[in-house]
Amino acid sequence: MSEKILFWGILLFLFATLGIGVWAAKQVKGDSENYLVAGRGLVLPLAAATLMAQSVDSNATLGNTDLAAEFGFWSGASLPLGLALCLFLTAIFFAKPMNRMGLITLPDFYRVKYNRQTEFIASILMVLSFSFLLAGNLVAGGYLFQAFLGTSYTAGVMLLAIIVFIYTASGGLFAVAYTDAIQVTIALIGSLALFGFMGLTFGIEINADTGPLGFQQLTDPAAGAAINWATLLALGLGDIVAIDFMARIFAADSPETAQRACLIGSFGTVVIGVPFSLIALSAPQILQQAGITPNGPILYALLNGIVPPLLSLLVIVAILSASLSTADGAILGTSSVLAHNILGIRHDDRHNAVGDRLLLITRIMAFVITAMGVFFALRIPQTGVLLLLAFDLGFAGLLVPLAGGLYWPKATWQGALSCIVLGSLTRLVFFVMMPTTFGIENTLLYIPNNIFTEAFDGFPTLISPLVGLAAFIIVSNRTRGTRVGRDRQILAEEKQTQLY
Repeated sequence: MSEKILFWGILLFLFATLGIGVWAAKQVKGDSENYLVAGRGLVLPLAAATLMAQSVDSNATLGNTDLAAEFGFWSGASLPLGLALCLFLTAIFFAKPMNRMGLITLPDFYRVKYNRQTEFIASILMVLSFSFLLAGNLVAGGYLFQAFLGTSYTAGVMLLAIIVFIYTASGGLFAVAYTDAIQVTIALIGSLALFGFMGLTFGIEINADTGPLGFQQLTDPAAGAAINWATLLALGLGDIVAIDFMARIFAADSPETAQRACLIGSFGTVVIGVPFSLIALSAPQILQQAGITPNGPILYALLNGIVPPLLSLLVIVAILSASLSTADGAILGTSSVLAHNILGIRHDDRHNAVGDRLLLITRIMAFVITAMGVFFALRIPQTGVLLLLAFDLGFAGLLVPLAGGLYWPKATWQGALSCIVLGSLTRLVFFVMMPTTFGIENTLLYIPNNIFTEAFDGFPTLISPLVGLAAFIIVSNRTRGTRVGRDRQILAEEKQTQLY
């Protein structure tokens, strides 16, 4: 009976999500601005819900519980806390000025502030990193379907990709916002309900060394401090330059709404994510007493053997919601960057005979990006390496030019381009030289060597942005006074208030 409940409950949720997303397509009205930024009319509840949904992915649920159970609270909670920190910092420093600029995609900023060349290189890096992000969430969905629907891993990845592609390509950000609002509500209820059940039934037993007060996890490298800080900073700072986050900020109906939505989203991310970390601290003992040996994510073992069927269904749908909400944002954000910033197709109110060309090409690119995500998910069936590498690349190369472009008058396009190239290249070199990334074995691309060992894990995340920062400051200072640099800078500053 419990298997039937799970099977039909998951299918019902998937097709309900699909129906809502396709229904939302009528609001696009053939206009790419409606499709990409929801007509810049997201009210506070929708803006906050969709920002929160983008920050709660499979890594913040499944990865969170596995890490907390094995290494302690801060290893797992660093994921949702890092994402919450990102939204908080975005609210304080970025939400209002970015909303006021009237941008369509995040790479537009790099064109307006710097030049087309910087926009193009930044766009390439964003497409690469978000292809990894999409793949990581498809991987989580594939394993979930394999565990609870009895499909093969490949079939699970394909089914999830098809559903999320259909409603995202149909309704754009309107579809994403409406489905995200439902998905994040389910995730919130599921997280708190599971925490309440575990606490009332078994109690939450927290060892002093592994719990929230085990601060050696943040001070002692032997206890994983470097990796935990790297996770917090990669998510807290690197995710500021996430194209899906920024699209929602652009879509808010006012700068004040954008800021408030980020603050609400930050709080909600903590409320959803931290209970999973606390549950994980006592999960191994509970499973041991029940004679259950986890074969896969520890949360799945709890849901299969400990939690009542209806509550299991709610939590499974919550995990699936997290994967869907991040996957749809990755598809929409990346396809818009491909069409708008790499191919250079601009929004045009004067539609030709075939309609809005940007809308058409973005939908075509959505198929390309989805296919790319499926390819990576089938070739590299791991969530952790793909997801964390995506955030690390943005942290290493893209954050400094964004902050500098807003707050440092001496910033030049040469400095920005140097930061993007050197920062991200440094991170990629570290990646292929390291046997582990955030404690996860590097099976994607590792070059065996005797220079870097597992003990160095975490430090590449901290070093790479500093390389980019140094390049940004040095090159900007050296090129600020040049004629070419000065002329380009004046032109960029004039365009900053006249994007369209």
